Amino acid sequence: MLPALLTLGATRWEAAHQTIKEALRTGMIPTINSMMVMGLVSLPGMMTGQILAGANPSDAIRYQIVIIFAQAAGVAIATMGVVILAFLVLFNRNHQLTNLLRKLG
Repeated sequence: MLPALLTLGATRWEAAHQTIKEALRTGMIPTINSMMVMGLVSLPGMMTGQILAGANPSDAIRYQIVIIFAQAAGVAIATMGVVILAFLVLFNRNHQLTNLLRKLG
């Protein structure tokens, strides 16, 4: 699909936009799935440790939520970084697909 769109005159962003969206969504699926069951199915270690140590349960839950969101943000930033780097490697400034075999060999 990418070569066809590029052949028809699309820019590199227009050609790769849908693929980039799918890659970002796919990269975030495991993190989102673990966030859905956090606290319902699994009790996170830090939260359990704080509660057993005598901390206020609402504070322990707040700390755990902050950790989960920080983890999700880290995964999102890393996924975007990999996708952007791949985009820059795969396309040149003339909106053409590069030949990776030539670069690797």
